[in-house]
Amino acid sequence: MSQETLGVLGDLRRYLEKQRDFGLHAVPGRPAQSDLSKLDQKLQGCKVCSLSQGRRQVVFGSGNPNADLMFVGEAPGAEEDRQGLPFVGAAGQLLTKMIESIGLRREDVYIANVIKCRPPGNRDPEPAEVASCEPFLKQQIDLIEPSIICTLGRFAAQTLLQTSESMGRLRGRLFAYEGIKLVPTYHPAALLRNQQWKRPTWEDLQMLRREYDGAEF
Repeated sequence: MSQETLGVLGDLRRYLEKQRDFGLHAVPGRPAQSDLSKLDQKLQGCKVCSLSQGRRQVVFGSGNPNADLMFVGEAPGAEEDRQGLPFVGAAGQLLTKMIESIGLRREDVYIANVIKCRPPGNRDPEPAEVASCEPFLKQQIDLIEPSIICTLGRFAAQTLLQTSESMGRLRGRLFAYEGIKLVPTYHPAALLRNQQWKRPTWEDLQMLRREYDGAEF
């Protein structure tokens, strides 16, 4: 990506952060549910980027609004677009099993995507779409205040970590996102296609659990 393109995206992001009227902040000691609900309601009518033209629903997120662990994926698929919930298809069923494999329940965590509307044909989101939507994910994270984030797949990891490194190089390592521990691993949909990635994903989940147990809640 050229420096000129990066500069344009940076300007667009700063513009959106100044212009949007979604300025909600968590209040210490108060559950984030009400503010998350307000942000969700605002986003249902969002038309900031062209993805709004082809979506059925904005897929905001679901789970425990005060979760200590947050999972972040790429974007909704067809089934998510129909139901308005993240990770509800075959990949979602596998994600539920992944969560349960480390001794947690799906309702214990919060699940969201970087992009809130389904890209046509499930293509990778474009840079301008990321610049439009990422500020809303950041607001979710600010409201939930997780102690640990687990990114699912290359796109989510690269977006939050601002890197172009491959998934193979990112996984197995512990990072920090704005002071929050971050563990990258493969997307459940990728595991359904590539059985050889299940073993390294299990190793990532074990590391995630160790970091979760060591976090100060």
